[in-house]
Amino acid sequence: MNKYKKLGIGLLLDALGLVSFIIPGIGEFSDIVWAPISGWLMTKLYAGKAGKVAGVITFVEEALPGFDVIPTFTLMWFYTYIFNKDKVETKI
Repeated sequence: MNKYKKLGIGLLLDALGLVSFIIPGIGEFSDIVWAPISGWLMTKLYAGKAGKVAGVITFVEEALPGFDVIPTFTLMWFYTYIFNKDKVETKI
């Protein structure tokens, strides 16, 4: 998958994670459903050990109340394609 397509998907998924703030009180209960889904999606977007670790971090971040503002999908994209750039390019 194109890295910019992953960025777009990540931004969309981060925005979807913020939806729980729209309905105060009740919205946090939606995180019970969204947390495992977001963790699973993270492991599908990013393969390997880094994807699995990011999946766990995403699950925990979404499950804890008030931490939805952290854009974990976008941060993982930056980690993969900006900070860890050399390792990604050698795999291609």
